[in-house]
Parts: sequence; structure tokens; C-alpha cells
Amino acid sequence: EVDADSPMALQGVEGHEDLTIAVSMLVPPATCGECHEDEVTEFHQSGHQRAGLQVEAKDSMQALIHHHEGRDSEEFSGASAETGCTQCHGATIEVDETGHPLSETYPSAGIGNIYPTGEVGNCTVCHSRHKFDIAEARKPEACGGCHLGPDHPDMEIYENTKHGQIFAAEGDEWTWDSPSGEWEPGDYRAPTCATCHMSGIGDLEPTHNVTQRLYWNLWAKTSKVRTEDDPMEMFAGDGEAGRAEMKQVCGECHTTYHTDKYFESGDKAVQLYNEEYWTPVEAMRVELAEAGLLKDNPWEDGFMILHYHIWHHDGRRARQGAMMGAPDWAHWHGFFQLQQKLNLATAIYEQRMETGEIETAAPWSLAP
Repeated sequence: EVDADSPMALQGVEGHEDLTIAVSMLVPPATCGECHEDEVTEFHQSGHQRAGLQVEAKDSMQALIHHHEGRDSEEFSGASAETGCTQCHGATIEVDETGHPLSETYPSAGIGNIYPTGEVGNCTVCHSRHKFDIAEARKPEACGGCHLGPDHPDMEIYENTKHGQIFAAEGDEWTWDSPSGEWEPGDYRAPTCATCHMSGIGDLEPTHNVTQRLYWNLWAKTSKVRTEDDPMEMFAGDGEAGRAEMKQVCGECHTTYHTDKYFESGDKAVQLYNEEYWTPVEAMRVELAEAGLLKDNPWEDGFMILHYHIWHHDGRRARQGAMMGAPDWAHWHGFFQLQQKLNLATAIYEQRMETGEIETAAPWSLAP
């Protein structure tokens, strides 16, 4: 039920002309917040809050969608976003004069949906209708629908970890439906995504702020410790407090010595990426740009394609694999790929700077 003057209120619904109240087929978080106020507040403080808003705000993302992927098609340029980006990030949902959402923006399963009222979020991503089950949201599959693939393979990373192996072997025997704040080791023998990032464990209270227990930003071009208050900022969160909370999670099963050494190793991998991969490839990009030695279309430029993958794919995999205990992703899908691409990017850079020209490359040689 919504206010009669809500932009989401349905009008003239065939077969329901006798309705005496205003209803909408859209359910923003405020509806859930009537009972779950704390959870909705925490969601709005998290990185999930910015999921859809950041896609809308980035000119480079809009160019990728409509120009490069959509080929500037008058009718179909948004199709890749409608079926891809927005189904995880969220869409700005638009409605017609009867309150029905338009096909260009609906249905959207994105966690950062932006409603005609300006509200943001989508609780049913994790608590799917029509069950809204806490047990479902605690399982890694609830996260794995979006946190997977070449640029953030968190589901595949989890499966590569010892935690994921134990879950695969015996997770169907665990207790999943304990009340919030009471789901503790013993109900399970290894953590899931929700255990570490959200659940109440030991003295920690449950949280729907998935950023709260994070130290680094592992998806940024350069990883920095989180220090910013605004969830729309790239380094949102309190990294020092987040690390302390995450160590507290680990400490429910592991010794302090084990936990400290684990994070020391992971932090070194993050810093290796920062200093030996991103810093040099970005410095080369700046020099090439100043010399006029980059193509206007980055997706036709062999150097820029490598530059992108060093950050967006291989660099994220190396950092996330290292920090989440997935050796195959940290190494073979991460640093092993990084060193090859940095070597090739360096060769392209040196040739362009020496000759003052952009090389003529066979199209198939541009594949990263």
C-alpha cells in the first residue's frame, strides 16, 4: 500500500477496478523498514547503497553501455545494461502514467534500485520473495549471483578456500535458521560470506552494512585503507575499526597468531599490486597521454586494454583472492596474469615512446 499521490501508485489496473486503496508493484526498503528499521539504516550506510547510483553517475560507464557495447543503436543501445549491469547494480526505475514500470528499467533484480520516490535499495535480492528467509540469505549462493565472474569472482574465490570446501562437503547438514544474533560456530563448521561480513558472532552484533568490517577497498584502481564517512565515496568506512571487527570474527575459530599472520600476508599482496603493478602502468598511461600516443577509443588501444585488465580483472582477482584465502585466484588468475600483462604493456609503452607513433596492430593481437 502507498499514498494515493505516490508516483508508484497503480491506476486503472485491469481486473482490480474496485480497489479502494492505492497500491504499487514496487517495494522499496522503506516498506521493510517499518519493522526492520535498523537493518535498512545499516544498508544505507553500506557500499550496496551506491551500487546503482554509481553506474548512473559515471560517464565512462554510460559510454561503455550505450556507445561501445550498445553501438549507438537508437532502439537497443541500453540492452546490455538492462540484462546485465542493472540486474546486479540496480536501475533508476521509471513508471508510466498508470504507475506501471517501464520495460527499460523493470524488472530489475539489482540491489541498488532507485525508485520514483528517490528511495534506494532492494531487500529481495538476498531475502527473495515470497519466502524472505534468513537461512537463504546466509548461504553463499545469495551473494554469488552478483559477486562472481572475471572482475570480482568472490563466489569462485570462496569455493577455492578451505571454508568453501567444508561448506560444499557438509553445508546441507548445518543449522541455518537460528535467530539473528544467535547464529554461531557450532551451527556451522566454516563461515559463509554472511558470517564474516554481516552476522552476529561472539560479541559482534549483526549488521547489514557490508562495508563495516572491511579494511581495504579491493576493487579500486589503488587499494587504500577505508577512511571516509560518506557511503558514496570510494574509500567509505573505518578501515582500522573494520579490521578489528573482522579479526574478532576470525578469533571465534582461530588463534590470534594465526589471524595476525594471515592478514599480514594478505596485506603484502595488496601492496605488491599497488606498488609494482598499478603504479607503473598508470605512470606509463599518463606519459603516453601527454605525448598524444593513446587512441581516442580505449577499447581499440592495445595498451589501454591491458591497463584496464591489470586493474579491473587480474588486479582485483589477485587482491581479493589473497585477502580471502584463495591461492589459485591470488596466483594463477591473479599475479601470474598480472606480470604477463604488465610486461606486454611496458613493451608497447617503450615502443611508442621511442618511435613517437602508435603501432599498427592486428586486431586479434589486442586480446588481453
